[in-house]
Amino acid sequence: MQGWLFLTFIVVGSLVGITGMRLFFFDPLPTTALNVTWFVLQILPLLLTLPSAMRGNLKGMFFLCLVSTLYLVQGVLIIFDPALFYWGVAEVFFALALCGITALYVRKLREYNAANEADGDTEQD
Repeated sequence: MQGWLFLTFIVVGSLVGITGMRLFFFDPLPTTALNVTWFVLQILPLLLTLPSAMRGNLKGMFFLCLVSTLYLVQGVLIIFDPALFYWGVAEVFFALALCGITALYVRKLREYNAANEADGDTEQD
């Protein structure tokens, strides 16, 4: 389970990095304050779900999976800008990876919890 959690954090960091690189270096807004504000607003969904996901909480990982679809949609929109095509492809890749990894983590955690409950029921009988 720890390996899935580690992969989740790698992909979240990659999404934050891609968003930052695109906003600050390749497609900046006119002012730095506006750039920083827009960057914080764009990574806010990840930041809000991260504390719960760091604990490996089932609900937190599920919400992280749902949040990844926001970045998927944004990446698809960015793909249609020829100057930012590769940044969009990278964002789509990492958003899909985050969705897949967190979905598998949720599935494995539910199976693990169900197996532990079944073992606890047989021990009590």
